[in-house]
Amino acid sequence: MDSNTLLFFILSLAAGAGLGAAVYYSLSKRNTPSGNTQAEATVLVERIEKVFKVVMAEGYFTEIYNYQHDKSIWNLINDKKKALIIAKAKVLVGYDFGKMRFHVSGSNRKIVIDYFPEPEVLSMDTDYKFYDIEQGWLNRFHSDDYTSILNEAKQTMNEKALQSDLPRIATNQVQLMMFQLAASMNWKVDLQLPESNRKDLAEYTSYRPTDAEIDSLNPRRD
Repeated sequence: MDSNTLLFFILSLAAGAGLGAAVYYSLSKRNTPSGNTQAEATVLVERIEKVFKVVMAEGYFTEIYNYQHDKSIWNLINDKKKALIIAKAKVLVGYDFGKMRFHVSGSNRKIVIDYFPEPEVLSMDTDYKFYDIEQGWLNRFHSDDYTSILNEAKQTMNEKALQSDLPRIATNQVQLMMFQLAASMNWKVDLQLPESNRKDLAEYTSYRPTDAEIDSLNPRRD
């Protein structure tokens, strides 16, 4: 291959590479969404704690929350805002064993429970959707309104969970687990609870029929 042919070959490669780069740049620019989107996230770990919490029951709840707020302007105009919120939640109920007090009688191979905590909501995963949002000219929704509505809906979910059979299921589950685990190691569990503690736990040791009730969907007015 003479020098002229080699030079032509190199120039052809360079031209082809340049054309390919131009085509790629044009296509990538065409497929790139217009605008300049920037996102930045900062995660801060405040503290880490050791816990001994055991989930014994989980339940799924749906709440229909009808919100309405009326605002009177000079007693002449009634300006209102309202929204329909459907909230769904997965609630985990169990025990925080860090709150339990006990001592061990090694000679009798016995674990004596001096205080047994009540079941509690350990976590709640929630999902909210807003429907039929209406607002007036002056009485409008703000970020604080949404925060307040969601907090109240979550509090209602928490109360409903504790009023359901979840705490009773959790209590029966944890006692079954403790007695079976102790028996498998030839130990015994002795509940020597104070009278007040025994009374608090008495309502969680037996089941009651779960009645399905439909709450009224009348608007809640502030």
